[in-house]
Amino acid sequence: MAPPPNYEEQTVKLKKFLQEFEVDGELKYFSQLQQIANRAQRVIEVSLDDVEAHSEEELASFMRMNTRRYSNLLGKAIEELLPPPDGDVQEEDVLDVLLRQRMEVRDGGEGAAGEEQQDPGANIPPEIKRRFEVRIVPGGGEKAVSLRAIKASHIGQLVSIRAMVARASDVKPLARVVTYTCEECGFEAYQEVTGRSFMPLDKCRGPMCQQYNTNSKLLMQTRGSKFTKFQELKVQELPDQVPTGHIPRMMTVHLVGELTRSCGPGEEVLIAGVFLPIPYTGYKAIKAGLTADTFLEATSLTRAKQQYQDYDMTPEIAAQIEAAAQESNTYDKLAASIAPEIFGHEDVKKALLLQLVGGSNRNLADGLKIRGDLHMCLMGDPGVAKSQLLKHIAKLAPRGVYTTGKGSSGVGLTASVVKDQFSGDLMLEGGALVLADQGICAIDEFDKMEESDRTAIHEVMEQQTVSIAKAGITTSLNARTAVLAAANPMYGRYNVRRSPSENINLPQALLSRFDILFLLMDKVNATTDFNLAKHVTHVHRYSAAPQVQRDDVFDSHFLRSYVAQARTLNPFIPPELTEYIVGAYISMRCDEERTDAYFFTTPRTLLSILRLAQALARLRFSGEVAQGDVDEAMRLMYESKRSIDATADPSHTTFDPTSSIFELAKALALVSPNNTVKVADIETRAVMKGLTKAQLTACLEQYESLNVWQLEANASVVRFVDAP
Repeated sequence: MAPPPNYEEQTVKLKKFLQEFEVDGELKYFSQLQQIANRAQRVIEVSLDDVEAHSEEELASFMRMNTRRYSNLLGKAIEELLPPPDGDVQEEDVLDVLLRQRMEVRDGGEGAAGEEQQDPGANIPPEIKRRFEVRIVPGGGEKAVSLRAIKASHIGQLVSIRAMVARASDVKPLARVVTYTCEECGFEAYQEVTGRSFMPLDKCRGPMCQQYNTNSKLLMQTRGSKFTKFQELKVQELPDQVPTGHIPRMMTVHLVGELTRSCGPGEEVLIAGVFLPIPYTGYKAIKAGLTADTFLEATSLTRAKQQYQDYDMTPEIAAQIEAAAQESNTYDKLAASIAPEIFGHEDVKKALLLQLVGGSNRNLADGLKIRGDLHMCLMGDPGVAKSQLLKHIAKLAPRGVYTTGKGSSGVGLTASVVKDQFSGDLMLEGGALVLADQGICAIDEFDKMEESDRTAIHEVMEQQTVSIAKAGITTSLNARTAVLAAANPMYGRYNVRRSPSENINLPQALLSRFDILFLLMDKVNATTDFNLAKHVTHVHRYSAAPQVQRDDVFDSHFLRSYVAQARTLNPFIPPELTEYIVGAYISMRCDEERTDAYFFTTPRTLLSILRLAQALARLRFSGEVAQGDVDEAMRLMYESKRSIDATADPSHTTFDPTSSIFELAKALALVSPNNTVKVADIETRAVMKGLTKAQLTACLEQYESLNVWQLEANASVVRFVDAP
């Protein structure tokens, strides 16, 4: 068995490491000591990789096995090596004033009376004068493990875990050094606190009180004591770490100092810290007997998925984004990059891309807010990859929550009132929609939810808040989330012989809140079925999409970076485009009045078109919405409605683009003089309805050959032979 280390020698090695370790010719840690002396830095992190690189592998092993002891040794070494300030120090704070007064009293600076009453040998604890935090962090090659892999043999060691934050407490002050003052002689006493609880001092041990044997009391001085920020987390195993048939385990994590408020509930985090035991107190100690609880004292915390606003763009990624933005087919490539292993669904993937980007939030002067998040619903037959798309988007979004309708209750989606096991107070615990704030909440099996639970989503989808009035707690929580729902028709598969209202078993009040809804049907088509089967077998064999498609897609990291950069823009609608949008909206309303459509165009539809257009402008990195953005937004809306209206009546199951373009031209000719229509006007309306330029050209040539109209002015004007 190896002898225990000599801690005095270890302290000397730590000092040498702090003074001599260099990176690119610069003293990495000694320069940080100067920043700490100037009060420009509060935290110094010592990496075990740096210790090993300094030819101190044995020291690094000792630090990994006995982390808390070596943290104290590092703190003492830094205090001895701390240089004097070399620049302007900020103004004095309360601690400076108290320290100066204490030093004056200790050194007899307040006269003879002070010398008689004060103990000249009283020592001010070093902890109360320390203005920095020391953290020992693992190396870059340290592999994070699951909560189940942490055993009793890891107590006292530095471990790394990967988990999800289930609950985060409020940040509260934690006492480190408690200061007392005698009410009789004025003697100042200190008590260092190393745990969560302590027994206050009650009797004065000053020389004057001991000489006269007075039983004077000590009064706690709050302003003279030292407190640090403290927060407690409850972390839970990730779903992929839980063995079959088991439930996820939980662990308590303590955050101290600058690590507090570094994460929130629902986030996936990588935590490194010291695994320590903690004894039970109070009534729990009687029941527990000799057993003790365990916790992780965190030394570093990193989010596994960064928020969009926290993305750190490297020059290489920024150059790639700039180059991709100049390409003409970037929109199609970005959409194809979403779940490339899933065949087809081009328009659905484009809508999902726009949901990731989102529109611009509008905060009006009177306090009214107009949301910019896009809500989307996928409804269709079993086996069309709805759930796979939902899981992919929840994984792709920096803050994504996936849940199912049958396994979610109303309070599970919004918020519930729970009792804090430490303070005993009632507190709110956010549900899935609150945890997905500023992210995406994917709800699968949306049609299986109870009606009472489904009504809880109405407020979230429009006002983006969760109002609570329970157990004396009345408040409103932010739920600024984009809802992505998937549902099956009422009879399992969509029955074309029944109306959409009979197939879609969802209330209109809820459906109108979705910006876009797609019906995905599994139709029999020999060509499509052949390509689909070929694609699926290739993915099953090689665990990747076909090579032809992989060359035209981006990886998930680049896609997140592109979306993060696009979300920094807030495009606006130019005045000259306003009339065009109004005309298109009125045209949609008139078209639905003439047909028996299931979905009616409402003012919410107009807002949806504006959000889609803003998201398209963001993808172009433009601060202004163009007409092409509005046309593509209208096309997606028409494709959404066509997917449902085409199944409402068997007579509408076949779609004839030539007849549709002719109807558009005839409607324009009715309101124009001389029976003439500009081809550009027909093309604009056709594109908004999802038709292509090639289909327009074919229609013009076909009806010209039938002598229905004639093309004039270099095929830029259509003149009807007879009045339409």
